[in-house]
Amino acid sequence: MLRLMLLRHAKAGRPGGAGDHERPLAGRGREDGARMGRYMAAEGLLPDLAVVSSARRAQETWSHVCPAFARGVALRSDRRIYEAPAGTILEVIGDTGPGVAALLLVGHNPGFHDLALRLAGKGKQADLDRLHQEYPTAGLVVVDFDAGSWRELFDGQGRLERFETPGSIGKATGTG
Repeated sequence: MLRLMLLRHAKAGRPGGAGDHERPLAGRGREDGARMGRYMAAEGLLPDLAVVSSARRAQETWSHVCPAFARGVALRSDRRIYEAPAGTILEVIGDTGPGVAALLLVGHNPGFHDLALRLAGKGKQADLDRLHQEYPTAGLVVVDFDAGSWRELFDGQGRLERFETPGSIGKATGTG
């Protein structure tokens, strides 16, 4: 089994003079990134490898997520994820080696949303319905595959294991 986790970057600011690639996280984004990291660690959603967009807001999201993990996670920055369509993101995933069973990508919409909708053919209907409606900042999609390699993934093959946001985990845990 392979597990793909897609984490959309947390809420970014729009400081004057900063180009899109250099936009930093807003205060809420820093809080949401840390909250999602704690949630992932508590739920055992530990990646073997994190591939993070080169954009500042994605890099900063990862910097707030990763301290929650008890062990280090291999990291690769990849500019191809920045503003990429779903097909390009799938190529990045396909470049992942055989030693990685749990892969985390940190990146952007609309590519992440489109890819999640393409790959997740099964799962809890309520989660699938929510995913069809939105993919907010710091949203986490977890899709499981019965596949032997990352190059074998195809549309509709995956099972949406969960779709969580900072707001949904706050409601579920009462930590708001």
